[in-house]
Amino acid sequence: MDHAEFRVKAKEMVDYIADYLENIRDHRVYPGVQPGYLHKRLPTHAPQLPEKWDDIFKDVEDHIMPGIVHWQSPHMHAYFPALTSYPSIMGEMLSSALNVLCFTWASSPAGTELETIAMNWLGKLLGLPDCFLNEKNDSPGGGVIQTTASEATLVSLLAARTRALVELASLNPDLQSSELLGHLICYCSDQAHSSVEKAGLIGLVRMRYIESDEHQCMRGPALEEAIVNDKAKGLVPFWVCATLGTTGSVAFDNLREIGEVCEKHSAWLHVDAAYAGSAFICPEYRHWLDGVEMADSFAFNPSKWLMVNFDCTAMWVKDSTALHRTFNVNPIYLRHENSGKAIDYMHWQIPLSRRFRALKLWFVLRNYGVVGLQKHIREGVRLAQKFEALILADQRFEIPQARNLGMVAFRLKGDNTLTEMLLKRLNARGYIHAVPACFKGVYVIRFTVTSQRTTNQDILDDWNEIKTVASEILVDMFGSENGNIATVKKPRISLKETRELNATFGTSLLLANSPMSPKIVNGTHVAICDYEQVLSACAQTFAQLKMEPKDSPEMRRRIRGIRMCGKKFSLDSCMDMVQGLMVEQSLPLCSEEEREDASNGSSSGGHSSISTSPATSSHAIKQDASGDFNQLPIPGTPSRQPRSRSFDMTLAGLKLDDAIISVNVKKNEITITPTATKNIEKDLIHFNVLEETLSIGEEYELNNENEVNNSEERDVVKDIDEKLTIKGPGNYIRKLIQQFSEGPFENEESKQEPDRAIVPQTIRGKADAICKKCFHYKGKFAK
Repeated sequence: MDHAEFRVKAKEMVDYIADYLENIRDHRVYPGVQPGYLHKRLPTHAPQLPEKWDDIFKDVEDHIMPGIVHWQSPHMHAYFPALTSYPSIMGEMLSSALNVLCFTWASSPAGTELETIAMNWLGKLLGLPDCFLNEKNDSPGGGVIQTTASEATLVSLLAARTRALVELASLNPDLQSSELLGHLICYCSDQAHSSVEKAGLIGLVRMRYIESDEHQCMRGPALEEAIVNDKAKGLVPFWVCATLGTTGSVAFDNLREIGEVCEKHSAWLHVDAAYAGSAFICPEYRHWLDGVEMADSFAFNPSKWLMVNFDCTAMWVKDSTALHRTFNVNPIYLRHENSGKAIDYMHWQIPLSRRFRALKLWFVLRNYGVVGLQKHIREGVRLAQKFEALILADQRFEIPQARNLGMVAFRLKGDNTLTEMLLKRLNARGYIHAVPACFKGVYVIRFTVTSQRTTNQDILDDWNEIKTVASEILVDMFGSENGNIATVKKPRISLKETRELNATFGTSLLLANSPMSPKIVNGTHVAICDYEQVLSACAQTFAQLKMEPKDSPEMRRRIRGIRMCGKKFSLDSCMDMVQGLMVEQSLPLCSEEEREDASNGSSSGGHSSISTSPATSSHAIKQDASGDFNQLPIPGTPSRQPRSRSFDMTLAGLKLDDAIISVNVKKNEITITPTATKNIEKDLIHFNVLEETLSIGEEYELNNENEVNNSEERDVVKDIDEKLTIKGPGNYIRKLIQQFSEGPFENEESKQEPDRAIVPQTIRGKADAICKKCFHYKGKFAK
C-alpha cells in the first residue's frame, strides 16, 4: 500500500468506523459461534504473495465480524464499560502514526511531558490531594499511565514489598531477602478483583482475604483484627488493597477506616478504583474518596467509563522513590544528559517501552471538557436507576445489594438455578449480553450500563427481553409466568368508575418521557404523602424555616376557594394554605371579604376559616331550618364521605354562650355541640383524668343537681343532635388541654398590646381561645 492508496483506503476506513458505531444496534451483541469457528475459515499458513486490500477487508466482514462481541453496543451489559469515542480514536490514529516510545524524556520529550500534564489535569478533576500531583520538579508524587489496573496493582505491591524488605533488612542484617520474604503478608477484601490475587502470586507473598460486611465492604475493625493476629504469628503486614467499586456489586470499602489501620501498622495502602474512579469527576460521588489522603497509591481506568479507548490506566503515587527503588535499571544506552531533571517513566513501570497513550487522554479531556464528561457519567447512573426501578416493580425479581453508580445486580427470586438458567438463555439469544457474580452464596446477574449511546428505549427493550425469557423459564418450571410466587392481580377500574366511587378524585394529564404517556392519574396528590398528616408536616416545616405568612386578597381568595370546594387538594395548595394560616391569631379581614361578610349578614366573628391545627373535620350536622346559626349554605354531601379539610359553616358563629366544648384525648377529637340557649349563668369546666376528657360549658353527664336547675333546659340540651366533631393527632389535642390548664393563650389582645401586663384568663376566655384555635375566627369574641 502506497501513499495514494492509503489516502483512499484510510478515508474508507473512517467511513466504515463511523457507520459501524452509528448503526451499532443493528448488530447482535453476542455472537452465535462456537470455539474453533475461525480456524475452519482461514488458511493455516500466511500468504506467500501480497494480497489486495479489498480482499483482505472483505474477509473482515465475512469472517471476523461474525465472531465479534460488540462492546460499544447499548445492549452490552457484561463486565464493566470499555468505551471509546471519536476524539480517542483520532488520538490513537495519530499515536499509531507517530509510533513514539516514551520510556525516557530523551526518547520523547513531548510524550513524557504531555503525560505529566494530562495526569495532573485528571488528578485535579478527581479531587485528589496535591501530594499525588507532579507540578514541580521536586514533587515526590505524580501520575503515570499504566496499561491496566492489574498492572497498577502489581506495581504498587512490588514497590511496597521492596520498601518492606529494605526496612526488615536494616533490622535483620543477618537474614537473606528470601528468608525475609516469607514473613511478608498483604490484605484485601474477599470481594476484591482477581488481579489482586494474581499480584500476590507474582510477588510471592501471602494474601489474607478480609471478610466483607453485609454491604460487601471491607471495614477497618476486621482488618485490624486480622493484622493483630498475623503479627502475633510473626508475620509482617506490608500492603493493603482497598477497593472502591467492587466487581461483583460496586461496593466501596471504608477508605478512612482502612487508612487509619494502615498508618498504625506502617502498611502501604493501594486504592483500586478501576471502574468507579471515573465517577469521582462528579462532586456528588466524591464522598467515597474520604480518606484518600492516607493512601500511598491510587489507580483507575479512564479506558472503562471516560471514553478513552483501551489501554489507559491512570495511576498516582505519593512517593515515586519507592517505584524507582523497585524498577530502576540504568544501562548506558538509556542514559541521557537530562537524567534527573525530568521524569523517566521507564522507572515507574514493569516494561521498558511504552506507547504515546497520553495523546488520546488529552484529546478526550479537551474535546468533552469537564461538563461533557460529568454529563456522560450522570446519564449512565440515571439509566441504571431506571433499570433498577423496572426490576423493583416486578415482584418476580429482587436486588440483593443496593445499586451503586451504573451497575445493578439482580436475580429471580428463588433458587440460584433459576437465575443461572435466565442468564444462559439471555446470552444464547444474543440480544443482550451479561455476566454473573456471586457474593455470600447468592447468584446474581450483573447489568451494567456500558455505552454512551444507551437510551431510555434501549433500557426498556432490554427489560422486555429479560421479562420474556424469565416468563418462559417460569412457565417451563412451574407452569405459570409468576412461578411459585402468589400474585393478586389488581382489577382495572375506568376513570368513570373512579369518579363515581370517589367524589374527591381529581385528574391530571401527565406527559412523561416514556412510551406509556400521556396518561390520566389521580391529580389530587402531586407527591406521595400521608394525607392525614400533610398539613401538620407542612406546618412543622414552615415553623422550622420561620417563613412569614402571606396575606393578600389574591391569596385569601385562593385559600377560600380551596376550602369551599369540598375536595382533596394538592401539596402545592396545602403549602399555600399553611403559609396563610401559620400564625395562631387570625389575620385581619381584607376589604373584599368584609364586603362579602356584610352582604351575607354575618358578624365580625361569623365567618370561620379552616383550622390552623392538623385536625380534620367530619360532619355530623342535621340542618335545622329554625336555627339561627346557619349563615352559609354548604354543598350537598356526596354518597361517599369526602376527606375534606373544610368544616361545616353552620357552626361558624358559635361562641361559648352557644355551645358545649368536649375534648376527648383517647379518641383524639374535639366535639362542639350547640346548646340552643344564651343563658349560662356561670363558667363550668369538667376534666376527667381517667377518661382524659375535658368539657367546657354544659356537660352531658350532670352529676351535680346544682349545675342545672331547669329540667326543661336539660331536656333541650339532650335533644340537640347538631354537632361538629374535629379529629386530629393526639399530641395536638393534648396540647390544647395543656394550654387550657397551665397558662393563657397568646391571643390577639396580648399581641396587639405587648406593653400590657398578662393576666390569667378566665375559664370562658380559655374556652373561647380553644374555639379560636379550632376554628380560626377572623373577628373577636364577644365577652
